[in-house]
Amino acid sequence: MRIGTGFVLALLVGALWGVIAVVTSGIAITLMTGLAATPVVLAGAIAGAASAGVIVTRDPDLRTQAVSLGAFLAAVVGLLATSFAAPFSQTLGVAPVIQAVAIALVCGAVTLGNLACLSGIEAGNLNRYRIEVLLARVFKGVGFVFFTVMVVLPFYVMVMTSLKNQQQLIFNPLDLSVDLSKGLGLFESYYQLFTQYNFGRFMLISAIVSVSAVIITLLFSIPGAYAVARLRFPGRSVMTQSILLIYMVPAIVLVIPLYAVFSQLGLRDTILGLLIVYPATTVPVALYMLQGYFRGLPPELEEAGLMDGLNRFGVIRKITLPLSLPALASVALYVFMIAWNEFLFAFMFLDDPSIFTLPRGVVALDSAEVPRQHLMAGAVVATVPILVIFLWFEKFLVQGLTAGSVKG
Repeated sequence: MRIGTGFVLALLVGALWGVIAVVTSGIAITLMTGLAATPVVLAGAIAGAASAGVIVTRDPDLRTQAVSLGAFLAAVVGLLATSFAAPFSQTLGVAPVIQAVAIALVCGAVTLGNLACLSGIEAGNLNRYRIEVLLARVFKGVGFVFFTVMVVLPFYVMVMTSLKNQQQLIFNPLDLSVDLSKGLGLFESYYQLFTQYNFGRFMLISAIVSVSAVIITLLFSIPGAYAVARLRFPGRSVMTQSILLIYMVPAIVLVIPLYAVFSQLGLRDTILGLLIVYPATTVPVALYMLQGYFRGLPPELEEAGLMDGLNRFGVIRKITLPLSLPALASVALYVFMIAWNEFLFAFMFLDDPSIFTLPRGVVALDSAEVPRQHLMAGAVVATVPILVIFLWFEKFLVQGLTAGSVKG
């Protein structure tokens, strides 16, 4: 085995994964137990480098499961030996189960990260292509970990805080563990949220506004997108090219004149005002998405429908729309998400608590009189439904966006 740039880069990559894994685990232990679990960064770096060294000293074709196990054990030994059996600045007698699980996860994550990055990488000198491949894998992995932590960590803090009471939050704000012995008492904040703060009505108003915005947007965007995609009329090319110009104007610039106009027309502090603004901001994107999809449909099918005696609306209803269900679902999901999460216009236009949307209702909880756990519970209530809907319809969203961009 020759030692070259491959071996040196492998050690550096392993050290990087070790530092990331031990720091992430230290943060997790601190949040889950309330202990000051300060990670020993040097121990993590040495453990990662040891694991990478075991892997890279074997030829890529000879890296069996035994090599993976050896890399895992090397990481464990390196982590415990260099930290004097305290990789998180706490002896193993403190929260032993959690620390043991954390050590196993750290070493397992380091081993998997090294195996993924060092696949096909030898210990000898590497050419430029191999170095670029290794760096690309490292940047991709680090980016994935970083953005995953950025998404999961706030959500975890939000959920765990909502399950606490005021005394626990004051006593130890960093302790975000769950006391399962409380049973249903864990959800006391949610119970009070719906019984004392009228959040059930907020959810109903948001659902009504969001569904109505979806219906109105589709009613305007379907015929408009079909006309742009299939019909020829003066200004067609200009309309196609300028369809998204509204997004060049920030919402904060529009909200002040709209506030003045709606106040004069009596539309401020009404649901109708929101149902005018929301479709106005979502129709352009809906037109853009649908016209691209409509253009990708075979025109021969519609011509056959016209020859069979259908008029243009019949063709749209019986041929075009059934074939465009993925695009329609993606547009509906997009509009629903925008309307459900929209805050600026709801905050500016709505003053009556009886017609607050969910984001507006969550902001109403942000005061000194409302406990923080109630605010976090409201944020969870506002986030979870749209998250579930998004995950359920994600394939339609991706398919509709891809079709609109490629076929158009």
